[in-house]
Amino acid sequence: MITPGPRGDITQAAALLSGLRPAAVVADRAYDADHLRATIAGLGAHAVIPPTANRASKPRYDQALYRERNAVERLIGRLKRSRRVATRYEKTGRNYGSFVHVAALLVLLR
Repeated sequence: MITPGPRGDITQAAALLSGLRPAAVVADRAYDADHLRATIAGLGAHAVIPPTANRASKPRYDQALYRERNAVERLIGRLKRSRRVATRYEKTGRNYGSFVHVAALLVLLR
């Protein structure tokens, strides 16, 4: 799902998870919200989300599994080497999504 540039991605997290049956959901600190954790628990999955620094009760998470998120972050970094992906020159979501696919193909072909 492609959201407007300045909008936070957590607004679409529940929609992305609907219809899925994951064993775990791995996300960064930006996704540490009680409503998202409740949605994940409702799916029967474990939330692998580190707590934010200002959270009063810090829930536990699987740190070993969280470290594996690194591979996804590296892929996103490679995609953002393409200036059009990093700066989002395309005005429509369709065109931007298409160029992300082209950039992903270029990463895979290297």
